[in-house]
Amino acid sequence: MFRRLFVAWLAFVVLGMGAARPLAQAPSASGHWTGTIEVPGQPLQIEVDLKPSSGQDWIGTISIPAQNLKAFPLSAVQVQGRQVSFAMPQVPGSPTFKGELTADGAGILGDFTQGEGKTTFELKRAGEASIAPPPKSTPIAKELEGQWSGTLEAGGQQLRLTLKLANGADSATGSIVSVDQGGAEIPIASIVQTGSHLELGLPAIGGTFSGDLKDGKLAGEWKQGPGTLPLTFTRPLAGAAVVP
Repeated sequence: MFRRLFVAWLAFVVLGMGAARPLAQAPSASGHWTGTIEVPGQPLQIEVDLKPSSGQDWIGTISIPAQNLKAFPLSAVQVQGRQVSFAMPQVPGSPTFKGELTADGAGILGDFTQGEGKTTFELKRAGEASIAPPPKSTPIAKELEGQWSGTLEAGGQQLRLTLKLANGADSATGSIVSVDQGGAEIPIASIVQTGSHLELGLPAIGGTFSGDLKDGKLAGEWKQGPGTLPLTFTRPLAGAAVVP
């Protein structure tokens, strides 16, 4: 009788120990991912960082070394179970990634669409996510406030730009309008002035402007993707049409 009770008690302890084991966590999409988009010709290497932000929100960036694109902020980052999707905002063709996390959490496989084109992408986990916050904007000098005009010369084309800068409560705000590309107003995420030098960051389009204020002109360079072009902003001529 005692032996039967001991065996029953032992079985209860073993079962209890088994029930106390923590459940395995579902794989997470948070991390640094490397992989390729299967474009015609040869695969396009990409790096993607994804991590939770607050509540159910997620943030992410994408880098494309072949296009000199680094830490481009993603939009519409959604993670639901093993379903993962994100997009590149304000890029022609609205590039969108829709994939699924593998059962072991080591990869993300799915479809990449841009405009009418559709292909596949594959990512492999390569570490923890690293997403640096954008530089904090500073106030700007009074002579930088207001509206400026400039022209980019690229591939035989001239693109007219309107730069708007203003001081806010404790930092500057601004935007750039590409007059010849539909007139969309693109917000400037970071505005940093150091002496006569000005740095503008537009991660929504992967662009930066770096220039110096001298003799009433803001002269410097525009960088976007693999390209670097000279760009000088001047004040609009008196009587010239003002872009709203």
